[in-house]
Amino acid sequence: MSQARKELWLLLSLVVIAALLNFLVSSQRVVLCFFFLPTLYSAYSFGRRHAVLTSFASVFLVVGLTAMNPVMFNRHVASNGESPWFDLAAWGGILIVSGYAMGTLYERNQKSLLELQDSYDGMMIILQHFLANEKYSGAHAYRVSLYTQKIGEAMGLDSGSIEDMRIAALLQNMNELGISSDVLLKIANLSHDELAESMKKKSGRTVNKAKALAGTLQRAIPILITEQTLAKSGASTVDAALEVQILALADAYESMISTTGARKMSPLQAEEVILKSSGKRYDSMVVDAFVKAFGQQAQGAGA
Repeated sequence: MSQARKELWLLLSLVVIAALLNFLVSSQRVVLCFFFLPTLYSAYSFGRRHAVLTSFASVFLVVGLTAMNPVMFNRHVASNGESPWFDLAAWGGILIVSGYAMGTLYERNQKSLLELQDSYDGMMIILQHFLANEKYSGAHAYRVSLYTQKIGEAMGLDSGSIEDMRIAALLQNMNELGISSDVLLKIANLSHDELAESMKKKSGRTVNKAKALAGTLQRAIPILITEQTLAKSGASTVDAALEVQILALADAYESMISTTGARKMSPLQAEEVILKSSGKRYDSMVVDAFVKAFGQQAQGAGA
C-alpha cells in the first residue's frame, strides 16, 4: 500500500470517529478513546512527526466539534457544573504524548534496522568477493546465485525469499572451506528435526513460523543444507520447498553448461534436460519459471 493511500485511510478514520463522536450522544467520552487508534497507526507507519501531527489533528477536530456543538459534553457535567474543557485538555495531552512516544520508538527501531541492514550488506559484499576467488569456487556459487534470483523473480516470489536463495547459493562452498553442515545448523539455531520438517513443500518460507523473524542467514542455511542433502542422496526435490527446488535447478543448470569435457552441454541442451524433469525432479511451476527466465537466452545461444 502506497504512502498516499495510507494517509487517505488515516484521514478517513479521523472523519469516521468524528462522526461517531457527533452522533453517538450518549457515548462521546468513550468515542474519544478511538482517536488513539489512528495515532498509533500513524506512529507505526510513518514515525514520530506524523504521529504528533495526527494527534494534534484529532485534538483540533474534537475542539472544533465541541465549539460548534457546545452541548456535546455538557449533559455529563450538568450535575456538578464542571467545564468539559478540562477533561478534553487532559485527553488531548495524553494523546499527544502517546503519539510522540510511539513515534520515537518506531524511529529508533527503524534506525537500528537500517544499521543492521547496512552491516549485513557489507558482509555479503565481502562474502561475495571471497567466494568468487578462483581458488575456492571458480565463481560457480556466484553464477548460481544469479540464476536463483532470475528464476525467483520469474516465479513472482517476494524479495525476502529471493534474497534467502541468493545467500544460500553463495554459501554452497562452505564445506570446501572446512565449515561442516553441523556448524551451519548451529549458526541457524536449527535442529535436525526442524531441518527435516523444512524439507517438506510449503507455500511460504522454508523455515517454520517460529523462525520467521530470524535473520537471512538463519533462513538461507536450511535451504542450502536441504538442497545439498537431496543432491547427495540423488532424491527428487519435487516435494521440497520451492526455494530448495529453485536452488537445486539453478545448481544443476550451471553444472551442465559449465562442466568441462564431453559432459558439457549447451544452454539449449541443458534446458531440454530440465524440461524432461518437470513434475518428476522439479515442480512444474519451477520449471516454467526457469523457461521464462532462460528459455529464449538458451535458444539463442544454441542457434
